[in-house]
Amino acid sequence: MEKYKTIIYDCDGVMFDSFEANLAFYDRIMTMLGRPPLDRGDREQMRVLHTYANRDVLAWFFPEPADFEAALGCAARIDYRDLVPFMRLEEGFVATLESLKPRLELAICTNRSTSMDMVLESFGLASYFGCVMTASRVKNPKPHPEPLLKVLEHYGIGPEEALFVGDSDVDRQAAAAAGVPFVAYKADLPALARIDRHGEILGLLR
Repeated sequence: MEKYKTIIYDCDGVMFDSFEANLAFYDRIMTMLGRPPLDRGDREQMRVLHTYANRDVLAWFFPEPADFEAALGCAARIDYRDLVPFMRLEEGFVATLESLKPRLELAICTNRSTSMDMVLESFGLASYFGCVMTASRVKNPKPHPEPLLKVLEHYGIGPEEALFVGDSDVDRQAAAAAGVPFVAYKADLPALARIDRHGEILGLLR
C-alpha cells in the first residue's frame, strides 16, 4: 500500500514554465491602463506576479482603489486562450502523471483563478486530476492553507497522506499551515525533499 494517497501539484513553475504567459498577461493590463511595461529585471515584481493570486497581484501593483478596480476590469477583458501558446509543459511531467495515475489520486492547488480548467483542456491534462482547487474556489488563496485543506477534504484523507509539490515560499507556507509534507520543485526551500525532475517524485513513494 502506498504511503501517500494523493499528490497535489502547484501549477505555474511546477506543471508549466509559464513565466512568459504571466508576464504577457500583466503587461497587457499595464498597456490598457497606459502604464509602462513591467521590468523583467525587477526580481520583486517578477516574484509577485508569478506567485500570488490575480487579485493580490493587482492590489500590489495598483494600491489605489480606483486603479485596482480599473485593473480588474482590464484583466476580465483578456482572453487567456491567447496566452496559452506562451506556456511550456515541464519536461517529464506527463510521463510522471502516467506512472502515478494508477497508484494514487492527483490534484492541483493553484493561485490561478478562472484560467485553470481551460489550460488543462488545452494541454490534454484534465483527465489526470480528480480535484482542481483554484483561487476562485476558495475564500483565502495560498499562502493560506484553505486550498490544500479543501483538497484533503475532497479525498477524505489526513495531511500526512498527501504530498504538495510547489516552487515558491507561498507554496511552502500553505503546506506548513495545512500540515502537508512539502516537496520543493527546482527551488531551494525547506522541504521534505527537493526534486529537479518530475520523475524523481516516484522515489519518494517507495
